[in-house]
Amino acid sequence: MEKILDNRYYDFIISNALVTSYNTGDNITKMNEMYSLLHVPKKSMQPCDLGLNSYHRFPDLYTLESVVSTENSNEKSEGINPEMGLFGRGVIVGLIDTGIDYRHPAFMNNDTTTRILRIWDQTVEGSSPPAGFTFGSEYTKELINFALLSQYPYSIVPTTDPYRHGTAIASIIAGRPNEKEGFGGVVPQADLAVVKLKEAKENLKNLFCVRSDALCYQESDIILAIRYLLNVATRLNRPLVICLALGTNQGGHDGRGALSAYLDSLMQLPKLSMITSAGNEGSSRRHYYGKVTMNPFSDSLQLNSGEIDKEYFMEIWPYMPAALSVQITAPTWETAEVIKPGVGECIKLNFQSIKTNIWVNNILFEEETGNQLILLRFRNMISGTWYIKLENLNSVPFSYHCWLPSGNLISNETYFVNSSPDTTVTILGNTSNLLTVTAYNQNVGTIMEESSIGYTRLGQVKPDLAAPGYRIPCAIPDFQYGTISGTGAAAAHVAGAAVMMIEWAYIKGNYTAATGNQTNRLMMKSADRDPVNVYPNPVWGYGKLSIDSTLKQLLIY
Repeated sequence: MEKILDNRYYDFIISNALVTSYNTGDNITKMNEMYSLLHVPKKSMQPCDLGLNSYHRFPDLYTLESVVSTENSNEKSEGINPEMGLFGRGVIVGLIDTGIDYRHPAFMNNDTTTRILRIWDQTVEGSSPPAGFTFGSEYTKELINFALLSQYPYSIVPTTDPYRHGTAIASIIAGRPNEKEGFGGVVPQADLAVVKLKEAKENLKNLFCVRSDALCYQESDIILAIRYLLNVATRLNRPLVICLALGTNQGGHDGRGALSAYLDSLMQLPKLSMITSAGNEGSSRRHYYGKVTMNPFSDSLQLNSGEIDKEYFMEIWPYMPAALSVQITAPTWETAEVIKPGVGECIKLNFQSIKTNIWVNNILFEEETGNQLILLRFRNMISGTWYIKLENLNSVPFSYHCWLPSGNLISNETYFVNSSPDTTVTILGNTSNLLTVTAYNQNVGTIMEESSIGYTRLGQVKPDLAAPGYRIPCAIPDFQYGTISGTGAAAAHVAGAAVMMIEWAYIKGNYTAATGNQTNRLMMKSADRDPVNVYPNPVWGYGKLSIDSTLKQLLIY
């Protein structure tokens, strides 16, 4: 078994500058020009392996950012003005998600051949992986077309989309219209290249106290997926638009991290655009902000732990120059010891009155950001209100943010008392040059309650744009149609608009040097803005996507 698949090995993200120091011949997987994975064997894996090894070396865990329903909304897809004749021809839509139902007519030409150029299924072993990669199976357009002619297509191309999310997102961007179902993608003539992500390693989920049945994906596999899509586009000499409808609450919400750094660099390249979702954390009560201005320089926050959430994690990110200690009190009023900040420490807390275990990493200097991070990991949690006391050892005013896991990693029964909806844009959405999309209800014109709210922890404007995200008609597996809601659906809508711009700029030869950052800025500049509001703002960003206004500006320029 390849080490990248083997749960006996941790996957550490390291700089390529360090590869020669660790390389033993088969323990390195190159991810891109910046980072590689170091595969480290561990016979007995323990929570305090995070402490012995730096926090930033472990890949983050990502969740889906839309909800798919089989119910039909009885509404039609929002149409795009056809006057410009931009339907995606010649552009590749890159999808990194739960897979795609390649049998669905939404992804076929009129002659029933496929518009899917490649599928890399990271979960299927036994066939040939893509060139330059060591796991999974790659299926070409020719093989998919052969499978579509067969009575048993899965015997030839055995890739499916069991969670429906990837099929739905792909169809919003590039689905072939179906008038009977009131459905049509934004750019129905675009081709697709798809990566079906493998689920995160069990050892990574266990390390962060994420339940084993939780659906999530690890950061390193997303980075590899992006490199694969870039390879496909380069080989075919075609422009590429990637939609990332995934998010996480791990990290400082400041645009840093291996994946964010990679995406930031790519957005300066021509023939490439990338769009991401802002997240659906606005009403989840999973963010807390605290500010202390007076002596005594301490604060206490309350965490309500739900009955069904037995294991999860929480991160506390203070602003410099704070140096906070942490002390935890259980619902039984038993109080644990004070944990002061340190370097490389991991302390396990046990309680006499309950069976809960808590691992505390009070990291004075988190290496990637240079900030303090207090990571709490809970197992065998009892329900009730937990009290977390923070005290600044520097005896000066301080402020801080706390985040609970995103998406489906916990239930809505677990939340902060007196939570804040602000600064809830998930990690990818905080990436500086990436276009971050929030969702509004197109039926009533208001922002969706669950849509994440900005800004970033460092005050950068995010989200960038708003797009329709409420019960959007979509294709779902097994030849069906349904609806999808959330910021992932909104990001797919904007990704379709980005495809139109790339087609105008590159395929039609109007501006062949256009970069993803430039096309994103143009969409932000031409957004619809309500005269009542001040823009940009942390709810709407620069306003609602207006592809008609954007295309008119293209004609001017």
